[in-house]
Amino acid sequence: EVQLVESGGGLVQAGGSLRLSCAASGFTFDDYAIGWFRQVPGKEREGVSCISNRDGRTWYADSVKGRFTISSDNRKNTVYLQMNSLKPEDTAVYYCAGPRRGTWYLAEAYPYWGQGTQVTVSS
Repeated sequence: EVQLVESGGGLVQAGGSLRLSCAASGFTFDDYAIGWFRQVPGKEREGVSCISNRDGRTWYADSVKGRFTISSDNRKNTVYLQMNSLKPEDTAVYYCAGPRRGTWYLAEAYPYWGQGTQVTVSS
């Protein structure tokens, strides 16, 4: 059974940092890519970043480039999202998803999702 479990969300002031973790199980971690998405009420899920655990390639949404960094620890089957210089507009529920089977920023490319973790950035 595929499981994705996020952790690390919370409340932070603008300009601060948080690190999200996504622990994955139930599939061959090294062979696939894992993505991070975020969603605010009333809007569609937005692709934030993605990492290929096979070759380390990464992708980022323009809105987070230079501020967020995605990484992966293949020994722990865990993907991280380091979020720096946070802005109020980064406030959302963040989800990890995988294994990727299509275009990285499209939600339909990911068959499995975590439960989500709330990130709130105060101004």
